[in-house]
Amino acid sequence: MADLARRALLRGVGGIGAAGALAALTGCGVPPAYVTAADRTGPDRSARDRSVVFSNWPLYIDVDDHDKQRRPTLDAFRRRTGISVTYNEEINDNDEFFGKISPALMNHQRTGRDLIVISDWMCARFVRLGWVQEMDRAAQPQVAKNLDPLLRTPHFDPGRKHSVPWQSGITGIAYNRRKLGREIRHTSDLWKDDLRGRVTLLAGLDEAFALLMQGDGVDITRWTADDFHRMTDRVRAQVHKGQIRRFTGNDYIKDLDSGDVLAAQAYSGDVIQLQADNPDIEFVVPEEGAELWAESMMIPNLADHTRNAERLIDYYYEPEVAADLAAWVNYVCPVPAARDVLASSKDKDRAALAEDPLVFPDDAMRRRLAIARDISPRERIAYAKEWDAIVGL
Repeated sequence: MADLARRALLRGVGGIGAAGALAALTGCGVPPAYVTAADRTGPDRSARDRSVVFSNWPLYIDVDDHDKQRRPTLDAFRRRTGISVTYNEEINDNDEFFGKISPALMNHQRTGRDLIVISDWMCARFVRLGWVQEMDRAAQPQVAKNLDPLLRTPHFDPGRKHSVPWQSGITGIAYNRRKLGREIRHTSDLWKDDLRGRVTLLAGLDEAFALLMQGDGVDITRWTADDFHRMTDRVRAQVHKGQIRRFTGNDYIKDLDSGDVLAAQAYSGDVIQLQADNPDIEFVVPEEGAELWAESMMIPNLADHTRNAERLIDYYYEPEVAADLAAWVNYVCPVPAARDVLASSKDKDRAALAEDPLVFPDDAMRRRLAIARDISPRERIAYAKEWDAIVGL
């Protein structure tokens, strides 16, 4: 299976970046880059050109065990529909990709891509700017039927009209239970004396803030400025106390595995990989809750093959196809019905995956998961500056 740690490494850190610069320009009187609904679509070539251009992150799709250039689910889609897929693993960072395609989008030009996958906090910017098309759900019955209810109504895209999750995940806490010698059940457990200097938090604002707010009892679907500042005050105090060893990207994986760190803010998908090598590592959704996030598929403005892209999206929401993808990438599957497909498998490993709560969260875990409201452009500049000062960026 794919190296699951790659996802944490490649996620954008959520700083100001290109998107923040755009927001700053807009606030200074430069005409905004917003595109009206009437200007988002162009002639669709899907019927006469049976193809689609799909941009995704590296190592984020199933590959053939014997030929790493083959992707079985995409091959099956081509055989069934006659639609060929040009699959580009070109997205290595959210802000970097934003900078790559934003000039075309803000100038009402084609990007050369029909389907992209980016983190939901970045999806929020695209939706806000009017840079992606609304999908025809009547042409996507599998999405309408099988999308996980927990993922249907993000703050940035009510009803998921412009976005459909590719894969999902949880930002929680990973810890070495044997070496720590106790359970972690609350976010506040990170601040106990036996963890001083042995805790890491994620460096990215978008990746870190929600879980830390939830530890203070905040409803992250409607958090406020006061909630944010109370959270940063707490983190700043823990830095000064020496409680936090450092702020990380995906290198918390190495720290946990070596024992240099005993507890870390972590992504659920990474922990499945860690547990395979180190069964002492556990992942917990704190009792106060944890953030559920997604990377989502979107159709950029003026895409040449909109209908083909919609068809490909719907294909991945067939439970059998979603099960094949989940068995490879091991993140939270956005299609709960795929669980039954895996459970009925004669393959022991695939069947076991159906019982893994980090791929199919159980009811108790699901009740503690929430999608954070996004950070607005006006908030982002000030909040990123405050957070980066704490992190040392």
